[in-house]
Amino acid sequence: MGAAMPRLLAVVVLALLSLPRIAAAEDVDLALVLVTDTSRSIDDGEYKLEKTGYRTAFTSPQVIAAIQGGPLGAIAVAYVEFASSFEVRTVLDFTVIRDRASAEAFADRVAAAPRSFWGRTAISAGVDHAVQLLAEAPVTATRRVIDVCGDGTNNAGREIGEARDDAIRAGITINGLAIINDHPVSWTFAHVQPPGGLAAYYRENVTGGPASFVLEVHDFASFGEAMTRKLVSEIASRPAATRFAAGG
Repeated sequence: MGAAMPRLLAVVVLALLSLPRIAAAEDVDLALVLVTDTSRSIDDGEYKLEKTGYRTAFTSPQVIAAIQGGPLGAIAVAYVEFASSFEVRTVLDFTVIRDRASAEAFADRVAAAPRSFWGRTAISAGVDHAVQLLAEAPVTATRRVIDVCGDGTNNAGREIGEARDDAIRAGITINGLAIINDHPVSWTFAHVQPPGGLAAYYRENVTGGPASFVLEVHDFASFGEAMTRKLVSEIASRPAATRFAAGG
């Protein structure tokens, strides 16, 4: 019995040493979740222009310079698609981008991913999903941002204002890119052109938090240029240096 105990302890120690080490959370300037509307008001051609626009933005010299100009010179980005309340998918989990090569690799993966959904528009579900992703993010970030892109109002799931307020309470900023459909079909008119305009709807119901903003674009062909400006603004923002740790 006495001789067996040291041997047992040695086996246990060796087993523990052989377990894979948990990598330390990587420090980044920004943890960003791109939340993209893929509801039925967006046709396949428009969806393709969205994807092309993301690639244009992430490979632009302005965005790469903004990333490298941060205190840590790195951001972490995840890409989510949503439609109705039960149609939300993490297409790409958090990826650290710090240079042109990593930016191009991320952009290529976004561009190559197939479309996820065709349902109604539950912006709230997309925001709730992004909040959970950020809570579980394997990085330590100074800032956490949700970037909502869509062409219509919240017409499924819980109230978008509730989801927004929960995100803000968690220390997250939500920005918006409102894609204006100037020639909607009759059955989508109220959805894509609410009273006061979609940009105003986003400001009143979707976006919030420190330095939040809404950009407006009137055609999908301009999406890449607008997303470039949006990313530069998000990346270059320098609020108070509170750190959000991995899983926190």
